[in-house]
Amino acid sequence: MPTIIVDVMPKAELLDPAGKAVAGALDRLGDSTFSAVRIGKRFELTVDGEADDAAVAAARELAESLLSNSVIEDVVSVRVAGE
Repeated sequence: MPTIIVDVMPKAELLDPAGKAVAGALDRLGDSTFSAVRIGKRFELTVDGEADDAAVAAARELAESLLSNSVIEDVVSVRVAGE
């Protein structure tokens, strides 16, 4: 059964407290490789049938209306797994 992946991230202009906490932990561990961390959400939607353009469009609509809060988050990708 095909899977559609939806990635949602906090808007870039907003503070990401969880990301700041992880960045602080990395710094305390002595890892200076990364200057910032942002934490988002990933949804995996299993499709009953074919993951065609209509299914991806339905997943995008669901992502915009239910899976994300458009005030503070952006839907950054909606794609079929493996593509």
